[in-house]
Amino acid sequence: MGRGLDSAKLSIRAATEADVPILVAMIRELAEYERALPGAVSVTESHLRYALFREPPAAEAIVACLDEVGVSLIVGYALFFHNFSSWRGRRGIFLEDLFVRPEMRRLGVGRALLREIARIALDRKCLGIEWLVADWDEPAIAFCRSFGAAPVSFGAAPVEDWTTFRIRGAALEKLGK
Repeated sequence: MGRGLDSAKLSIRAATEADVPILVAMIRELAEYERALPGAVSVTESHLRYALFREPPAAEAIVACLDEVGVSLIVGYALFFHNFSSWRGRRGIFLEDLFVRPEMRRLGVGRALLREIARIALDRKCLGIEWLVADWDEPAIAFCRSFGAAPVSFGAAPVEDWTTFRIRGAALEKLGK
C-alpha cells in the first residue's frame, strides 16, 4: 500500500447516501486546501445527494475507509463523471475531486483511490482519465507524474492557473492492475 499504512486496514467502496454529510464536509476541506475564496462552495447535502443518487446520476463518488476494530472511518474520496471524445468515439472519466484528509496523506490513500478509478475506467472501456491540478500544488503534480500522468497541452490554458493532467494507454493499464 503506502508507507506506514497496512493495506488490510484500507478499503475503497462506492459512496452511499449515508456518506453525503462527510462528502460535503470534505468538499469544503478541499476548497480550503485549494485556496478557494470564502463562500466559493455552495453545495448542500441535498444538492450532492441528488447529483450522486438520482437516475441517471450526474456523477459518482468512491470513498477510502480506514477500517479499525468495529469502526470504518472515511479518510478520502474521489468524485468523477464521464466525458466523451467525439474524435475518438469513446467516453472517458473526468476526475473532479481527489481528496485525502491531511493526516492520511503520503500513506497510499490517494493512490488507492486513483487505482480504483483506473479500474473503473478500464472496466468501462474508457479512453482514459483527466483532471485539473493547481499550478502551485507541487505535491499534487509530483503525485500525478509518479504514476505516469502527463500534462495536456491545449495551446492556451483552458483554465488559468490550472493544468490538465491525463492518463491513458499503458500507464492507465499499469495503474488499474
